[in-house]
Amino acid sequence: MAENKTKPTKDSVSGFLKKVSDKNRREDCLKVLEIMKDVTGEEPEMWGSSIVGFGRYRYKYESGTKGEWMITGFSPRKSDLTLYIMLGFEPVSDLMARLGKHKTGKSCLYIKKLADVDLGVLKKIVEKSVKGIASRRVEE
Repeated sequence: MAENKTKPTKDSVSGFLKKVSDKNRREDCLKVLEIMKDVTGEEPEMWGSSIVGFGRYRYKYESGTKGEWMITGFSPRKSDLTLYIMLGFEPVSDLMARLGKHKTGKSCLYIKKLADVDLGVLKKIVEKSVKGIASRRVEE
């Protein structure tokens, strides 16, 4: 069974965010940090060297593969602020249409700057995703 390469670390979230060189990106990260902390009720922790994650859930695929991952999180990448919306985007398609300027991957939401999106809608997307993931948790 393949193991996740990205795992929680004891590294400092605030130390990591202080190193974000672009001032606007750093300020956007601090806003997303507060939104995700508020929605999850969890303290942030570093996952790998560049992802800020909130909470944890265990999953098990039909293939039998098991793992643990963050409930939600974000990373200040060079070209975009990447938010991890683990529920995917189909369950929030109505909200995505109202979000503003963005791109998506399978469960990644790419935003150039928070000024391009509606923060209220973004918070609702995170809330719906967190609630949906909580209902999928696998207990061991």
